[in-house]
Amino acid sequence: MITALVLMNVERGHINETAQRLLEISGVAEVYSVTGDYDLVALLRLPRYEDLAEVVTGKMTAIPTISRTHTLMAFQCYSRADLQQAWDLGVE
Repeated sequence: MITALVLMNVERGHINETAQRLLEISGVAEVYSVTGDYDLVALLRLPRYEDLAEVVTGKMTAIPTISRTHTLMAFQCYSRADLQQAWDLGVE
């Protein structure tokens, strides 16, 4: 499974509708509105690396209210669940 984060700038006044349109795209697991240099962050979970190009450069860029994207590929996921499992197994 491929995980990627897509940071997006969105036209003013169109954040909610853009987030809803993003959630209609297969592979978009979650969308967050955020503060800072970007307006939205989409969490993608895709079965194949090749799917990333289709989703980001094909489907996301077709949404006219998205003015810019910046994609980050995830190498490894660290979570509290992983940490708890390690402690349960006695791993330090």
